[in-house]
Formats: sequence, C-alpha cells, structure tokens
Amino acid sequence: MDREKTIIIGSDHAAFGLKEKIKDLLFNLGYGVEDAGTHSEDSVNYADFGKKVAGAVSRGEFARGILLCGTGLGMSMQANRYKGVRAALCSDIFSVQMSRQHNDSNVLVMGGRVVGDILAFELVKTWLNTEFEGGRHLDRIQSIENL
Repeated sequence: MDREKTIIIGSDHAAFGLKEKIKDLLFNLGYGVEDAGTHSEDSVNYADFGKKVAGAVSRGEFARGILLCGTGLGMSMQANRYKGVRAALCSDIFSVQMSRQHNDSNVLVMGGRVVGDILAFELVKTWLNTEFEGGRHLDRIQSIENL
C-alpha cells in the first residue's frame, strides 16, 4: 500500500451513497481506497467511523482521509480531537484550497446532505491537487500541534 496514494474514507448512513460515489472517483483518479465503513444505509453512530479514519491518519497509516456525515459537523468535531489531524469541513472550492495551502488539511470532511455529487467531486479533486505552501503557515500549524 502506498501511504500517499491511498485514501481512507468513512461515512455514516446519511452520507453512505456519496461515499460510494467518491470511492469510484478516487479509483478513477488512480488512488487506492481503504473503506472504513459504514457499508449500508442502516442507521449507525458517525463517531465510530470518524474514529477509524482520524485514528488511522493520526497514527500515520494514511497521509489523508475523507469523512462524510449528514452535515459534516459531527465528523469534523470527532476528527479534530486526534493529534496531528487537521480536518477541514468544506462545502466550497475556496475553502478547500485554503485548507490545503494554508492549513495542510489531511482530512476532508463534507456533509452528504449539504453538498451534491458534482460539487463533492470538485471538492475532492481540488483537495487532492492543492499543495501546502509551507513557510509562515508551517509555523502556525506547529503552534496548533503544540497545544
């Protein structure tokens, strides 16, 4: 498994359909995908899947992850509790770009009931293709990590 070219992805039941579509997009873009669940639209606790993805990124098993729930709010709160995880809840292209350029986000969070498929695909592609600028932004990230 190539840590840089494999994305771990997880969702709750509310965003299961979008997760499945994003997995296809990632495969088509040449990425490997580790699906942390859920695997159906049956009601589940989003936190269980947030733990799997954020934990794996925090431990360095994956460089990046994607989390989805109904609004994205719960997943982003869950993920940002993990050391080294910089989860960005995004629903527009500019925020995705800034999350990468200035914050080096390593987990993209989206709300399956907030963004449609086409926008979600553009958000994912932008997130994957935007580089971290480093410099003064690295100092800021290190300040967060030192909390």
